[in-house]
Amino acid sequence: MKVILFRYKSQILQFFILFLIISSTSVSFAQKALLPTQWTKSALEASVPFAEYPRPQLERKDWKCLNGEWDYRGGKDIASAYEPLTPISFDGKKEVIKVPYCPESVLSGIQRKQEINMWYHRNFEVPADWANKQVILHFDAAAHHTTLFVNGHKAGAHAGNYDAFSFNITPYLKKGNNSLVVAVQDLNDGKVPSGKSGPRGDYTFCSGIWQTVWLEPVNKTYIKNIRLLPDLANSRLKVLVNTEGGGKVIAEAIDGKKVVARSESVNATYFYLPIKTPKLWSPDEPFLYDLNITLEDAHGSVTDKVTSYFGMRDIKLGKVNGIIRPLINGKFIMQLGLLDQGYWPDGILTAPTEEALKFDVEFTKKAGYNLIRKHMKTEPQRFYYWADKLGLLVWQDMPAIWYQNEDTTKTRTEYRKELKLLIDDHYNSPSIITWVPFNENWGAFDVKNITNWIKKYDPSRLVNGNSGFNNNPPYQKAYGDPGNGDYVDTHIYVGPYGASQPDEHRAASLGEFGGVGLFVRGHMWPVENNAYDYEATKTSLTDRYVFLLDEVEQLMKYKGLSVAVYTQTTDVEHEVNGLLTYDRLYEKMEMNRVRAVNEAVIKESYKLNSDVSIPDR
Repeated sequence: MKVILFRYKSQILQFFILFLIISSTSVSFAQKALLPTQWTKSALEASVPFAEYPRPQLERKDWKCLNGEWDYRGGKDIASAYEPLTPISFDGKKEVIKVPYCPESVLSGIQRKQEINMWYHRNFEVPADWANKQVILHFDAAAHHTTLFVNGHKAGAHAGNYDAFSFNITPYLKKGNNSLVVAVQDLNDGKVPSGKSGPRGDYTFCSGIWQTVWLEPVNKTYIKNIRLLPDLANSRLKVLVNTEGGGKVIAEAIDGKKVVARSESVNATYFYLPIKTPKLWSPDEPFLYDLNITLEDAHGSVTDKVTSYFGMRDIKLGKVNGIIRPLINGKFIMQLGLLDQGYWPDGILTAPTEEALKFDVEFTKKAGYNLIRKHMKTEPQRFYYWADKLGLLVWQDMPAIWYQNEDTTKTRTEYRKELKLLIDDHYNSPSIITWVPFNENWGAFDVKNITNWIKKYDPSRLVNGNSGFNNNPPYQKAYGDPGNGDYVDTHIYVGPYGASQPDEHRAASLGEFGGVGLFVRGHMWPVENNAYDYEATKTSLTDRYVFLLDEVEQLMKYKGLSVAVYTQTTDVEHEVNGLLTYDRLYEKMEMNRVRAVNEAVIKESYKLNSDVSIPDR
């Protein structure tokens, strides 16, 4: 979506007054949410937020969640948190922050903007039954430069906003009480991928630790990561298991309680699990196989065991009645979805609870959509688990970098590095069918080559190189249509007429349209609110939506349109063009009618599958 760069004087004044009030008050006052959700209270009261196992596709039974209250010191005047050599002291003045909520959020207990330097501290004890184990400390996301100290010793560092990372902290541990100090610096200078959280974004900034922190015990020989690729053409699952220390890998695919395939291999070697007559994963029937992976040493002793899951599906382009369209399991399904920005009035980029995280996915599914375009951010692994389990297709955006033309050797290298890590982190989710490296020319550079690189790095998915290439921010020259990839994609507000049409090699996508707003008193963020267009009542907004979907259906049938993404799931701060208000408490359309028209359009797409062919590519 276009970033609205202008600000009215009244809005600037509101923000300035609000900042002065918040920065001069106590933590208890800061915990009064400007716009609470139905989960705010439980999130504030939780001693351990997000206590669910955070990595469903590589799960072990034994672990320890470190979410909750940490000591905190932050701000521009605190010691620099950029690659420090030693930790700061927490003996003097300090605050309490609730991890994993960013310090800009009310749920963190801090609620200040632009801290830049963030220092976290907490103590923990290693469980007695972890003796003789390697202890891994996981961070599911922290922005942007993170340095870890364990009992005063520097244990590692990491740079990135959206990828998970971990450290083996075993050499630094001692019996009894152990101390963790985490330093995070985020300049918000637009020179690293930051999406809507960047300096040209127009929502509340998010920095520091913003996803789960947790401990996990493993043996010296253990499974580090796995890579899963369904191969429908050959009725098999391609598997790669990377281990620390080698050993024999045994993988079993399970349907219910029945083992349907078993294979053995070794570290870092691709192998296959044959899946005879596979049950397919699709939005209509999102069947998931369970997967057990065991690691044995030379003596046959088990050194590690993890559980996972996979879905048998493929996504590729083909011709349907002579028109290029995306095919899921060999059939065209109209991809009809919502632009999902994943912002929360209480947690900013972090949902307040697991129930809240699941809520947006369930709402989208119940409203009759089959697609989420995850816009300008990533989510915790459990978000994609719910999309996998409930049956929602996902287009995953790469969060934009804003100043890609400054210090290009450094900034563009950082973008490419974080893009690869994003793909690696989410490679195994069957719900993700399309990568979107750039949006509306924001931070766009070398789009054609980056699109080709993604196609080679992950040939199992489609790539939309520049969604909405017809739109362009005023501060830079448009890169425009890269001419390659799998989609020719325009954004039309309000639309949908003017949407792109397919060419000889690419399907047509309307990557964003709609954006029609409705004001709902008592459920809006306290700034001047806006949208691309407006309706006065819930009924009139629903009428408008139904008419837009009728037009989308015409474009699908007669102009070759294959994807349409409506803006958006919820209101986001100043934007009031969601199906839900920002607090998720009010449905702004008559959802029975929304669901009916969505399902009708998707059902019509099934009728187009009379003549399907898959060209050699």
